[in-house]
Amino acid sequence: MAGWMWLRCLLGPHLQRVHRAPEQSRPEGRAGRRGWSYQPRSLEKHTDSILGWASALWSLSYYSSPLLLCYLYRKGYICSSKLVPVSQYIGTVLVCLLGVACLRGWGRWKNSEYLQFISILEETRKNHTPANKNKLRWYDFDFSYWPADFSWTEVDNPKLSKAGVSLLKPEPRLRGAADSVLNSVRTLPCHIISFLIAHSFGRRMLYPGSVGLLQKAMKPMLQQGQARLIEEFDGTRNKLVACDGNEIDTMFVDRRRDGGRNGKTLVICCEGNAGFYEVGCMNTPLEGGYSVLGWNHPGFGGSTGVPFPQNEANAIDVVIQFAVHKLGFQLSDIIIYAWSIGGFTASWAVMSYPEIQAVVLDASFDDLLPLALKVMPDSWRPLVQHTVRQYMNLNNAEQLCKYQGPVLLIRRTKDEIITTTGPEDIMSNRGNDLLLKLLQFRYPKVMTDEGVRVVRQWLGASNHIEEASVYSGYEVDDDWCVSVLQSYQTDRDVFFPWSVGEDMTLEGRRQLALFLARKYMHNFETTHCTPLPFSEFHTPWRL
Repeated sequence: MAGWMWLRCLLGPHLQRVHRAPEQSRPEGRAGRRGWSYQPRSLEKHTDSILGWASALWSLSYYSSPLLLCYLYRKGYICSSKLVPVSQYIGTVLVCLLGVACLRGWGRWKNSEYLQFISILEETRKNHTPANKNKLRWYDFDFSYWPADFSWTEVDNPKLSKAGVSLLKPEPRLRGAADSVLNSVRTLPCHIISFLIAHSFGRRMLYPGSVGLLQKAMKPMLQQGQARLIEEFDGTRNKLVACDGNEIDTMFVDRRRDGGRNGKTLVICCEGNAGFYEVGCMNTPLEGGYSVLGWNHPGFGGSTGVPFPQNEANAIDVVIQFAVHKLGFQLSDIIIYAWSIGGFTASWAVMSYPEIQAVVLDASFDDLLPLALKVMPDSWRPLVQHTVRQYMNLNNAEQLCKYQGPVLLIRRTKDEIITTTGPEDIMSNRGNDLLLKLLQFRYPKVMTDEGVRVVRQWLGASNHIEEASVYSGYEVDDDWCVSVLQSYQTDRDVFFPWSVGEDMTLEGRRQLALFLARKYMHNFETTHCTPLPFSEFHTPWRL
């Protein structure tokens, strides 16, 4: 029995923190603290440090292996006479590391706190009941060891398959059969280079939060943020298994028992390209008393996989299924809130689940391609276009136009990330293009050339005073605009696109265009990465 327990300690996860439940008494010597970092004893601490350095050296060797192998080859070290003693040295080192790991297991076995944790973990793996899960949730440890709480296989959903959920694909160019074969051969080098770019530095540039070094640097901050969500907000961590096999790390804060009106609404948060739910946009709806479900992109935090569009869509799909089938929310009680690149998964979610109540997109863009072209050399334009469209096609506007429900866009007037020239040129903010494409789809008769012109004039305002000046300059009558839209909605089909404005005067279309622009977009005078205060978070306008 003792040997089996030692083996479980040897193979067990790294324990980082013990969260104290609100109803638990404070342990002696830790008064006034809601939780505490796990304190390994001397033997475990030193052996863990040695294994950590070994892991870091292995990672460094792995990523530098092409250069290292070239250097060894040029020096003549890659031959049987040299490799035999090297392999002996490596074998000796591995045996020593195995001994260090055994000593770490011994150190854990002698620690009562770790023994209690490993016993709870093993019991939960064998019998995943709510009572066992409630015990396990008070420990922060390597998420790969966390038992799965929900899987896509638990739901009979026609949208799902092992290949993944469906995405909107770029329309193929029409070619003859012979021409298509010749073109495929001619463009084969471009396809290969695009694949290599997308799967090497391209994906890491687009989603820097998936880079291991950045995650290690942010680890203390992420642990602190997670502790706050669990210990102060009574959050529950869950592992979801998507249809592609990726494990998605989520955090749920339930406010339904608080009795507030907002608590009955669930806000699902979609983070940015370097954002994590531990320190991301979950805090904004939490301030307003909403129930909140945060999740990490594939490859971020405890989530596995890589954040390509297909994997991203698979992830948000299982998050929504979990919210409906396990947490008990109706789709009509869910708001999707996204920041920056999270607009892709948010727009996919509302496109695929049109019953969702509303969507709020903060500092998001219409299409990735213009932003990718901004940071790459002009001579690479054809290659960038092909790479984005084939492997990183974040077509937010196209997906958003498939949704019929309420939408709110929040534009950062000093945004330095999603502008194609610079933060001083507010008209280069791709949030403008997202608004224009949405309005042109929903209200094509209003958004004629003149309607687009006045909306662009309004978008050129960099503060609230300039906005009000443009709005009042066209003498927009809000009551008249509402009455026109309500009359149209009552008499005709309510699905977009609407033909309202077809028989309207030029002045009337201008008023409607400005009225709709102000209802669909709010300005926030700050930069891209400033956290959104709850005072700027509004439920979208509904007619």
